[in-house]
Amino acid sequence: MQRFTISLDDALAEQFDTWIARRAYANRSEAVRDLLRAELQHTRLQGGEAPHCVANLSYVYNHHQRDLSERLTALQHDHHDLVAATMHVHLDHAHCLETLILRGRTADVTRLADSLCAERGVHHGKLNLVAVDLHQPHRHGKGTAQAPHVHLKPSH
Repeated sequence: MQRFTISLDDALAEQFDTWIARRAYANRSEAVRDLLRAELQHTRLQGGEAPHCVANLSYVYNHHQRDLSERLTALQHDHHDLVAATMHVHLDHAHCLETLILRGRTADVTRLADSLCAERGVHHGKLNLVAVDLHQPHRHGKGTAQAPHVHLKPSH
């Protein structure tokens, strides 16, 4: 573990301490580590340095919008290789919240999320990406009955 020192003006330090308390961090070091990880991952994802990801896409839509539910479902089926799971919640008589767990090539996941959120009647779309490293295909246990699979390890 390496140590380093930073200097903050009093106002920024006070704001940071308030943020730390709100988020229930045990100390400043843990908060700084999380901020650094998030920014470094964001930079990797934006710079195309993270070719694979897992993601959570959430959006709200009006299910009375003509054919919208069918279009959203068709997009998900067309990209079944990226969609790992979905959750659907009825918010009121007109609106639904849908959350998708996605995995695959970062560019493909981002394109699918953009397509879903661009559908007329979809509101409040938000994509959260986590860069992952792929491990070599392998099997667990003895014998060959198990299909080979790949583990997705969050990138650091």
